[in-house]
Parts: sequence; structure tokens; C-alpha cells
Amino acid sequence: MRITHSRISRVLAALAAVIIALPPSLPIVASPAMEKLFYILKSKGSLTQDEYDMLVAAMRADEKKGSTAVAPASGSSSPSLERRLAQTESKVGNLENVITNTKGQVEEISKITDNTSPATMSKADIDVLLADKWYERLKLKGYVQTRLYSLLGDDDVPGVNVANDPFVSDTQSMGIRRGRLVFSGDVTNHLYLYAQMDFFAGVGSTSGGTTTALQARDLYADISLDPAREFRFRLGQSKVPYGWSNLQSSQNRLALERADALNSAVEGERDMGAYLIWAPYEIRERFKNLVKMGLRGSGDYGVLSAGVYNGTGINNNDNNGKMHYIVHAAYPFEFDNGQFFEIGASFYTGNFRPGTAAMGALAAPAVAAHGVRDQRTAVNAILYPQPFGLEAEYTWGKGPQLSPNMLTIASESLEGGYIQACYRHVFPNQSELIPFVRMQSFDGARKFATNAPKNRVNEVAFGMRYVPYPEFEMTFLYSNGTRTNTTDNPGGLGPRYRDVNVSYIGIQAQINF
Repeated sequence: MRITHSRISRVLAALAAVIIALPPSLPIVASPAMEKLFYILKSKGSLTQDEYDMLVAAMRADEKKGSTAVAPASGSSSPSLERRLAQTESKVGNLENVITNTKGQVEEISKITDNTSPATMSKADIDVLLADKWYERLKLKGYVQTRLYSLLGDDDVPGVNVANDPFVSDTQSMGIRRGRLVFSGDVTNHLYLYAQMDFFAGVGSTSGGTTTALQARDLYADISLDPAREFRFRLGQSKVPYGWSNLQSSQNRLALERADALNSAVEGERDMGAYLIWAPYEIRERFKNLVKMGLRGSGDYGVLSAGVYNGTGINNNDNNGKMHYIVHAAYPFEFDNGQFFEIGASFYTGNFRPGTAAMGALAAPAVAAHGVRDQRTAVNAILYPQPFGLEAEYTWGKGPQLSPNMLTIASESLEGGYIQACYRHVFPNQSELIPFVRMQSFDGARKFATNAPKNRVNEVAFGMRYVPYPEFEMTFLYSNGTRTNTTDNPGGLGPRYRDVNVSYIGIQAQINF
């Protein structure tokens, strides 16, 4: 088949011309099929992201407008209304025929194989016409979080330590907690790349303070197995799909840090792994919209996913030759009144080998060469803030823990979770104010800390997030409770891993771009 530039242009323009030329009285039918068609055109490069968003928004607006039209009184009918409905059905039928014919022409083009004849375009030539260059599809985004902390009460509180927040300390006050930069985009119709780096990752301590360095957070590829990208493989370093708050971006979380019970499963939230992920097209869009709408969703990690990962944490090679296996399920419901509600569950199992070190006069604790059993289950329920919101997560299982005599590390029981309530108020100028309260508890061990010591946490936090405009957010938080200092390991015969009562105030300024 001989293909010319003008023929391809006519084929690609056919659908757009039909849609754009529709009279105002004919709404674009809001259906999964139409949305999927728009999505495929976008993925082919025929529509830009802005054009896609505009068409979907217009389609949904027309659907709502049609649903709110005044209906005839019961027992009566309106001839003019019936006539308009009949005309609409006829026009929609014509539109569907055009779409079907256009789809057939596009499929015909897609079957063309490479040919060196100057008069015949190769499939590669057609792809160039249908889409921009792959590097032009990449997007750049990021955020920066600057924090100021102040401990309250006795200045002599020994060894305050928050596992996932190095700035909560009696020796630190102000610094950049996260400085993230993300490159992401569709390289081809079947390949999506995501790379995130952190310019202020904590890597150790010197002179009593935490040093920072550039760190790879995510580097993975999604390989789609179908045009609508409902089935995909994920390969590389990415978030482990365990729980809900672990998957939610720190950019969107209300509390300054994640709850210990869930985060202790995968500190840093990431690991090297491979996952098979599935979600219907409509639900993938819903996951995305829960973030775009300002409801602070967790993002799209599929309705169902299963895979394997090292189990050693972010940027660490395997150290015991044993993989972790995980399954994850989540579903966001949308009720008739527009309220979103999500439930989910996760399970993983594997062997974990903690790092060990001598404790003063005591030798390093003994641990099996291939580690000890590490197995957890998590469940969650999320009522998205419209305007009242509620988050609840709970986890239980077994994991590595230092014995009471500090001689061995074995698999012991653990459990814990959190509950958080919030209220989202949106002002007429679109600024937001979100007060929240969170209670968390954990009774287990911190497996990622040296020697995997026992860890007990009981805290209550009150906070408020103010968003004057999308590019800038402020968070104020007060926290009070007790927690184990899991880095408390002095030489000699002094006490180790003490429980500490601590109260502090945290202030965060966040810049989004």
C-alpha cells in the first residue's frame, strides 16, 4: 500500500475534525470507550496532554449538563425533547461510524512494514509523524522541603531519635529534608521511564550532624503489554507496594513523616524489584485524579500487583541470597455523590539479615547467614477529604528482633498502625487550609537499624497545612509521646535502647515545581 503524507494527515485529522465540528447541542458521549480512544490518541502522539485533558473535561462536563436537564413531569412527555434525543442518538451513531472507519484506517497504516522504496513510507517514518521525539515527551518536576524543629521540655532529654526523620534531634534544628527532582515520560507507546533523585539524602553523620549527598531514589521502567496499558511490568528500583502511606508521596502527605509501624517494613520505601501490575484504564485514571484533584492520593500502583524484591532497602545489594515476595491489592470506589473511598491490603514474606555491631563489652549478636523470617500483612481504609477525611492502616506479622540478652537476633511478633483525621477547607481564591490529627503506635523492632533493636512508639500529633497557591505549602506540627531510641548504643556498660519521652514542634515550607 502506498502511503503519502497527505493521506496520513487526513486519517489523523478525521476524528479530531468530527469531534471539534460537533454542534454545541451534541455532547461528546462520556464513556470508557471514548476516554480510552482519547488516551490511545494521546499515547500515539496525536493529542498533547493538554488537549487530552481538555477533551476529557469537556466530555464529562457535557455529561453532567445532560444529566441535570429538566425532565418532563411524571405521566407526560415532551415531543421536542424526544425529537432532540432521537437526533442526538442519530448523530452519535454517525460519530461512532466515523470513529470506526478512522480506527480501521489507522490500523491499516500500523500494519505497514519497513520498505526502502522512496515512494513508500516505512512504519518508522509514520511513527515520526504520529509522535514527537521520545526525549521531548519527558517531563521535569520536583519539590523542596525545608524544616525547622524545636524540642520542648527538658533540654537534657537523652538521645532523641526518630527513625525516618534525622532533623528531630537535640543536636539539629534547621535544614532541607528533601530536595527531589524527577524526570519521567513515555519513551515509546510501550515504555514509560521514571527517574527521581534526592539532593539532600542523609547518608551518615559527622560531628554529631547528618551529612547529605545526591542519592538515586527511583529508577525504573514500566513495560506495557497492551495499548491501554492496563497490564504492565515494572523493573528497577521503585517503591515496594506495601501499605498505603508508604506509596503516598511525601509531597502530598499531611504529617511530616510516615508512621513507624508501616514504614519499618521498608525504610526508604524503595528496593530493587520486579512487579506485574494490573488496573483497568478507568481505575488508573481515577488513581491519577485523586492526586490531581488535591485529595492527596497514593498514586497509581495498580488494583492488583505481585512481584519480588531484594528486601535490603534502597540502594543496597542483596546480602543473603533470599528474595522477598509480595502481593498488593487496592481499589478506589467513587460513590454517586462524588465521594472517594479506598481500601487495600498487602502481604510480603522473605528473609531479612540485619547489620550487626558490638555493643560495648558485648560482641555483635549472632544472626543466621541467610537472615531470619520477615513476614507482614497490612490493611488500610482511606476516606478522601471531601471535605472530611480519614486514614487508617494496621500491620502485623513477624520480623527480626534483638533478643533481651542481646546475644542473638530472631524472628519475633510485631504489630502497629495509625489513624489520622483531617478537614480540607478550600477558600474562594482556591487556597486551602487542612487541620489534621494523627495517633500512631508500634510494638516491634526496627530491622533496618544496626542489631534490629526492639522499638516501641506511642505518639499523638496535631498539625495544619496551609496552601496559599499550588507552588507553595506550609505545615505546622506538634507531636508528643514516647519512642525507643534505636541508635542508643554507647560503649561500656551504660543503658541501651532506652524509651524516651519527647515533645517537639516542626515547621515545614514546601516548594512545588
